[in-house]
Amino acid sequence: MTRRGLQIALGILWLLDGILQLQPFMLGRGFATEIVAPAGDGQPALVAVPVHWAAGVIAAHPTAWDLPFAAAQLSIGVGLLVPRAARAALAASIAWALAVWYFGEGLSGIASGHASLVTGAPGSALLLALLGAAAWPGSEGSSVAPARWLPLVWAALWVGGAVFQALPGQNTAGDVAASLSAPGTLAEQVGGSLAQHGTTFVVTLFVVEALIGLGALHGATRAAAAGAGVALASAMWVLGQDLGGLASGQATDPNSAPLIVLAAFALLAEPRTPMLAASRRVGRPEVRAAG
Repeated sequence: MTRRGLQIALGILWLLDGILQLQPFMLGRGFATEIVAPAGDGQPALVAVPVHWAAGVIAAHPTAWDLPFAAAQLSIGVGLLVPRAARAALAASIAWALAVWYFGEGLSGIASGHASLVTGAPGSALLLALLGAAAWPGSEGSSVAPARWLPLVWAALWVGGAVFQALPGQNTAGDVAASLSAPGTLAEQVGGSLAQHGTTFVVTLFVVEALIGLGALHGATRAAAAGAGVALASAMWVLGQDLGGLASGQATDPNSAPLIVLAAFALLAEPRTPMLAASRRVGRPEVRAAG
């Protein structure tokens, strides 16, 4: 995946977010009182006060705020799909995503210590910002792989997830079971398994998350780490994130798991120099860079 490919993928996700923002539920007070405000509950004042302030402002005039929110996200999505507008759209997406992460997601609970990859930490908005930065077209253009620091972000994401999983409130079978949102018999089966093998499951989850993160730091294990990350993130999307709640009419985005999957594909991008990319386009033999 090149930086341009990542820009296109992010553009599609931003368009989806903008469309979701236009759902009837979002045009009423429920968006502020049932989605934004709860993100500040139980948080330190540094997070809770701004989130509750934002919720109050939106609740006073929900439609007047929601329509510009949707327009901004749709504009970012369209901009990312247009090559000439991609740089400006990326800048806007990073700024918008970080603002949403703070005022709308309450830092996804990280400041409170109650955050889990299973339920969507560290927040889809933060991941949008990080992937937007990784897709930034530098001096080499957009036909090369995403930023070289992406493996470090991947490692921080998964190792950080493992650390949070070990904290009180997330480190028992009951805690994990309470975080699951899978419907029907699937939830019952997983809950029954946790009741029988809870401690083993939690320890295994901690170890696997840590290994997925650390595995990205070495080229020999990066593909395995990315593949395992895709598999585990997909399971979390079904079991812990209810597919982002897309069918509920109240989803603001697909949640974090799809972005983790996108990050995995970006992580596996083959580094290429501009000269090598050009040689491939014209059918010239590939030339390896010295060293």
